[in-house]
Amino acid sequence: MPLAASLTTPLQTQISQAIADEGGWLGFDRFMDMALYSPHLGYYASDLRKFGLMPARGKPDQEGSGSDFVTAPEMSPRFGQALARQAAQALSASGTSEVWEFGAGSGALAEQVLQALPQLERYTIVDISGSLRQRQQARLETLGALAGKVQWVSALPDKMNGVVLGNEVLDAMPVKLLARLGSKGEGVWHERGVALHEGRFTYADRPTNARPPFESEGAHDYVTEIHPQAEGFIGTLSDRLEAGAIFLVDYGFPEHEYYHPQRSMGTVMCHRGHQADTDALSDVGSKDITAHINFTGIALAGQAAGLQVLGYTGQGRFLLNCGLLDGMASASISERTMVQKLVNEHEMGELFKVIAFGAKNTTAWQPMGFAAGDRMHTL
Repeated sequence: MPLAASLTTPLQTQISQAIADEGGWLGFDRFMDMALYSPHLGYYASDLRKFGLMPARGKPDQEGSGSDFVTAPEMSPRFGQALARQAAQALSASGTSEVWEFGAGSGALAEQVLQALPQLERYTIVDISGSLRQRQQARLETLGALAGKVQWVSALPDKMNGVVLGNEVLDAMPVKLLARLGSKGEGVWHERGVALHEGRFTYADRPTNARPPFESEGAHDYVTEIHPQAEGFIGTLSDRLEAGAIFLVDYGFPEHEYYHPQRSMGTVMCHRGHQADTDALSDVGSKDITAHINFTGIALAGQAAGLQVLGYTGQGRFLLNCGLLDGMASASISERTMVQKLVNEHEMGELFKVIAFGAKNTTAWQPMGFAAGDRMHTL
């Protein structure tokens, strides 16, 4: 039996019991958390491959087979090298010597940053997935002496110093679903959760006082998300980070685009085998569940917690500012193709954004990644 199929039934049983324990209704954020992070059964807690390039057509056995999606560090080492240049500037500006990476995935970004910054005192990976930690360790062992700079933790210390990196971390944090039932509910907002009907997971709505921060006009049905966990994560970083900076890369929009009237079905997506779908309630545990980021909400959460917003821009502009194209004259065609995917507007360059924060009570400075094309005014 394939591994993905073997995971589904025990996880469904756990979630079904949680629904029963909550009186027949479980908030979508709880459902998403269990689907992704239940020990040994959730998507990120299992041994599914997850990360890797999609195999070439007709070559299913090549590297990447069995993966569900690709992230920027797997596409080109130039991504990590560019981010390392930004990290080096931030380390110098803050007088710190450690990098903290959240959700290190396959370990590709850690490998690239360590190779680019051998002077680092320590590289700390915060990852709750035991299987991913093993994969990261195996990959980083090949770095020799540099591997000795790496440590893994599953929780943050009370105080930390250094540069925090997070690539596609926020989108994997559980979200609450809100539904405005325009045609049937006279525009009343409900929280959308998960219930059981004839042995299958189904959506069920309950009235709520919660509202999106930017309400779409009109009386039509409208589904969207709010991100209390991601915003709480920013607050926690602010509380713990005494000196340093934070750089977060993810896909999303500023608030006025996120809650656009035409985005009436929300942004929750699932990924498996390099294919996307919107059915988060099927094949639970065998595919990723994500939601786009409201970067205005993230920026406001940082400001409210005392952080300084140092910049916000598209990934393409950020990487170009950080020297992504340095040395490209001798690059191969395949390498040039991958770099184009990182920066082109119709690929990752515009969908993905970068936001940076400075630790509270420190002097503001200008990160190189936002030297041109900073869009903080759009948040």
